[in-house]
Amino acid sequence: MKTTAVIDFLNGNPALSLSALEKEAGLSKGLLSKVQRGERQLNDKHLLQLKPILVKYGFNQQANNSGKAKVISIINHKGGVAKTTTAINLGKALSLLGKKVLLVDIDAQGNLSQALGIDQPEKQLVNALLDDEPLPIYNISENLDLSPSDLELADADLELVQQIGGFNRLNKVLQPVLNDYDYVLVDCPPALNIITNAALVAADSCLITLQPEISAIKGLDKLLSRVQQVQEEINDKLTVEGVVFTLVKNQLVIHQENMDYVKEALAGFRVFESVIRVNVAITESQSAQQDVFSYQPKSNGADDYMSLAYEVLGVN
Repeated sequence: MKTTAVIDFLNGNPALSLSALEKEAGLSKGLLSKVQRGERQLNDKHLLQLKPILVKYGFNQQANNSGKAKVISIINHKGGVAKTTTAINLGKALSLLGKKVLLVDIDAQGNLSQALGIDQPEKQLVNALLDDEPLPIYNISENLDLSPSDLELADADLELVQQIGGFNRLNKVLQPVLNDYDYVLVDCPPALNIITNAALVAADSCLITLQPEISAIKGLDKLLSRVQQVQEEINDKLTVEGVVFTLVKNQLVIHQENMDYVKEALAGFRVFESVIRVNVAITESQSAQQDVFSYQPKSNGADDYMSLAYEVLGVN
């Protein structure tokens, strides 16, 4: 969305109250009237805040969608480092900023699907991967959809290995829906198996969630080596979106020391400034089958994931 598109929409809808739009979007008073008069331009942050409000009043989001979705696979072969939590809440944050988001649960444990209230889906990802069916998509909330999984996916490893081009199956089933979204976030299993490989083959980039504990940091070289192998052998467009620290306890000196160590060791990679702190609202929200923004929008967890979403979008 560009400033010119906003001006055209406002000019075509003179009944809309500019002050009401500014209030809903959290913009400074009088900004939109100055934009209409050509005295000001909207920056990226203004546009992100304004877009979902304008969509509500009839702005044609689809007409202003710029091409195919960016596919980001959220990876770490260690369990318990908030991959699923990040998929849910980063996806929700992006949707709140007006981006159309598809979450893809490619972990046989199905924690992402369960956390969003889809416990026993009639159709799930494995049907598309193995049976050439269309990708099943369930709406979760405005701008946020899910392609779910459960334990039926556990048997897919062997079948995908035996299939010609099995590692490319996820990429193939995603292609028909990429024009419908801005972002596709793939929640990967805690393993470097063919399922994770398929997610890396389908991705434009990978986001690494990393707990600042020595046990989690030790496996980072192996993970980055696998990403490099996929880049060199199969998917040369794959990049590392960045490393985000999760389950951070600010009061622990060792956490700060470990984060500083990773930043120095990974000087050639992006390490997000936003960190995801340990927050009880995040844990409780998943038990309640909600994202943290719906469960407790004023929590530290909501603040941290919104900050991360702005960084992913390149907005300071």
